[in-house]
Amino acid sequence: MIKHLSITEGRYSIESGLELLNPHIIWIDIFNATKEEITEIEKYFNVELFTSQESEEIESSSKYNETEDEIGINLNFLRTEKRNHINEPVSFILKKNFLITQREQEYKTFFDTYKKIKSVQPKNGTDVLLSILDTRIDFDADLIEDLTDKISGISKGLVKDNNLEREILLKITAYQESTISIRENIIEKQRILSAILKSKFFPQKNYEIIQVMIKDVGSLLDHTSFNFERLEFLQNTFLGLVNMEQNRIIKIFTVVTVIFMPPTLIASMYGMNFKFIPELDKPWGYPFAIGLMIISSVLTLLFFKRKRWL
Repeated sequence: MIKHLSITEGRYSIESGLELLNPHIIWIDIFNATKEEITEIEKYFNVELFTSQESEEIESSSKYNETEDEIGINLNFLRTEKRNHINEPVSFILKKNFLITQREQEYKTFFDTYKKIKSVQPKNGTDVLLSILDTRIDFDADLIEDLTDKISGISKGLVKDNNLEREILLKITAYQESTISIRENIIEKQRILSAILKSKFFPQKNYEIIQVMIKDVGSLLDHTSFNFERLEFLQNTFLGLVNMEQNRIIKIFTVVTVIFMPPTLIASMYGMNFKFIPELDKPWGYPFAIGLMIISSVLTLLFFKRKRWL
């Protein structure tokens, strides 16, 4: 599908398809286009669109490339799938006064950008590109806030319920992976914005906007660092509580074992195969042995309490 934004006498028009292309276009949005559509766009606008392999390359030259009449940008946009954050490539080509975007996934960022067209009133492709990046930064901030709320939920659960289930540790690990993905994604935007700030394609009036976006990205990086440190703290706290619980259980077993050691010793003594054991012929022999066992257990228990080992 192909959408394009054009300006005619101050009016913004968003249309679909190739048959409506006109010289007033400032943005072409390519979403899962066919080979025929891509070929026609390349021919009509005299550009070479990114292939899937090129958009997924991680070299810095593949992420941002600027020539005399064109800028090529490859960014990864995060999308959520089954509580995981997955990076998907989105490509941008800025040539003259129009912008071309290529993507294979639907993103709320583009939907929100379309909604903001009339309020933002972009004059050319550079304005559209900055609007998309600004909208995406706001979306990343929402992702971080949502992740922060989830981390706070784990923290409160550990404090109130002392919940030490395996699921908690798995959640902490999953949130760590999500934080790393978000941080890598934001660092990538920071590099692209820094390169844009040095570009000759963007007029002086845009520099202040770009600098504000760079500051916003920097604050998001600080927040992701804080979240990661917090997750490490929660992970260490969880493991510490698990160790304390295990030590408590081992302590209980140890105490029980020690308490039953004197009665076991007494029972072993009266179970020896000697011919002469005086208490065996006495009517009070059995109650005496039982009482001795109980007294020895009670004395051991009182000793532990006095030492505050219980």
